[in-house]
Amino acid sequence: MDSVNNGTAPGGPPASLADMGWDAKWDADWRRRLEQFAEDGLCPARVMCEHREAYDLWSESGEVRAEVSGRFRHKHPVRSEWPAVGDWVAILARSVEETGTIHDVLPRRSWFSRKAAGDRCEEQVVAANVDIIFLVSGMDGDFNVRRIERYLTMAWESGARPVIVLNKADVCADAGGCVAEVESVAFGASVVVTSVPTGRGLDQLRAFLKPGTTGAFLGSSGVGKSSLVNALLGASRQATRAVRENDSRGRHTTTTRDLILLPGGGLVLDTPGMRELQLWTNDEGLAHSFSDIEELAKQCRFRDCTHSSEPGCAVQAALESGALDPGRYSSYRKMEREVRYFTLRRDQSARLIEKNRWKSIAREIRRIEKHKGNK
Repeated sequence: MDSVNNGTAPGGPPASLADMGWDAKWDADWRRRLEQFAEDGLCPARVMCEHREAYDLWSESGEVRAEVSGRFRHKHPVRSEWPAVGDWVAILARSVEETGTIHDVLPRRSWFSRKAAGDRCEEQVVAANVDIIFLVSGMDGDFNVRRIERYLTMAWESGARPVIVLNKADVCADAGGCVAEVESVAFGASVVVTSVPTGRGLDQLRAFLKPGTTGAFLGSSGVGKSSLVNALLGASRQATRAVRENDSRGRHTTTTRDLILLPGGGLVLDTPGMRELQLWTNDEGLAHSFSDIEELAKQCRFRDCTHSSEPGCAVQAALESGALDPGRYSSYRKMEREVRYFTLRRDQSARLIEKNRWKSIAREIRRIEKHKGNK
């Protein structure tokens, strides 16, 4: 493992917990658990990279490769409860070996999740304890405002502050038109136009990332997330690859989620591109992202209006007058159906997990009782 430096090199390990984002609130949270943690000899560390079931951590004693304890595995059968990049964890460190064991995860302040790939209804935590989520979209042939709406819906649900980054302004013939289209659906999210070759917008991004602040770059493959991170670092730490000319789509160049220290003191999390963003949200995220439609719905004559053929429907009136974009409304209805279906499946999955948990407890009780009877 690389030796720890003083935190001055771009992307290098930090020198203190504060460099990693530790503040008074985290300290208070730790102190509430101090008796338990101190008894086990644990110390705080932050997850900087995940490798399947192994994690790279930064602690005050240096860089550590760690795995979760057997007790943690048994106590947390749901994978979303396991450490994710950005999490603060309690570890038993073995400094000589530069290894450790994770015994607990501090409660998250924010987290960006999506449905994990596959048929099972499982949550995948993409980034934890992030202050700002930079939703990156390229203003080239892959520009898609409907995709931005999906990302915004998930970002509002996460608890972090969303910032829309419209990248590749240098190859866009109508950057102003793209900005206007995005601003019409942003509703409370800042919009920043960037170009790595020209340096446009980079100072605006740096202004968000004050010392101790954590930002995550999310978006599809080929939108330029790693190029933006490299520009902020001032060094080519993240691999980049040109997009395909025929459709402006990129291949995955970032293959792991990494939390990186910036020269100015902030931290950034670069993530692999997402080909598909399956919703993991509820009505709250949808209502925030589509607040304009929600407000129109409140003006309908009937409280249970389906916005189809009822008289006095404010939504239909807005569609007919052109005040509401049909594409945006279609996107809203599609995500509304997804949220309802997802909520049903998530509730069913939660009941199954709880059922299996109690089965496991019952088996353990029977085993203990049988062991006592054999004495």
